[in-house]
Amino acid sequence: MKAIFISDVHLKGPNGPGYEKCLRFLRALRGSGAPNLDPLAKCCDLLVIAGDFFDFWFERGGQIFPSFRPVVEVLAGLRREGVRICFCEGNHDFSLADYFSETLGIEVFPGDAEFALDGRRAFVSHGDTVDTENRRYLTLRRFLRSPFAYGLQRRLPLRFLWSIARSCSEMGQGISPGAQQRLSDVMYRFAVEKYREGWDAVILGHSHQAILRREMVEGRMRTFALLGDWIVHDSFLVYEGGRFAMKRFESAV
Repeated sequence: MKAIFISDVHLKGPNGPGYEKCLRFLRALRGSGAPNLDPLAKCCDLLVIAGDFFDFWFERGGQIFPSFRPVVEVLAGLRREGVRICFCEGNHDFSLADYFSETLGIEVFPGDAEFALDGRRAFVSHGDTVDTENRRYLTLRRFLRSPFAYGLQRRLPLRFLWSIARSCSEMGQGISPGAQQRLSDVMYRFAVEKYREGWDAVILGHSHQAILRREMVEGRMRTFALLGDWIVHDSFLVYEGGRFAMKRFESAV
């Protein structure tokens, strides 16, 4: 079995930092347009997108942000070719099921997800709820996913929502290095607790750090992975033949 995990691409549009790279990456998974990418040319069995793939997501009646259409079409092509594709929603892209599940047959998980990798249990989530001490964020998160907020955005013109979302994206400051390190430490402690519950691998996004850590716990090899991003790292995680490997797309070119 071959599985690929990716998160925090934060697609905004053709001028965004990761847009063209991500499009080339997805096309490489289909074995087209990238003859030199032998590690990727063999299509995977499972593609897991662990949140914040899009920097924003508002859709209505099948209408999506026009700049996202080429990426979505490549994902749809992978799905038609038999690749299982799963989204774990992030803090930037949620309410995905109306379009991706119903229209494209792509699985959407509002929270965490479990995957069986050759008999190993893998816990996957965007990871934005792991830091339970960040109560301000968790309160905002609950509000943004509430029926009230959902109903409000459905009443606003779609192009207005896209415009506001793009403006907010431009003003975003990201996560500071100190906050990234603190969050990665919190996430590792979370993973250790999950090991005690019987999980073999814990795979998270959100921190924008690319980390792969293997260790023996209670007689079993466990794996902790933070998936990085496509702003700095261009990173993705590959599982194949019983092993995980963290790779960077540009280094594969």
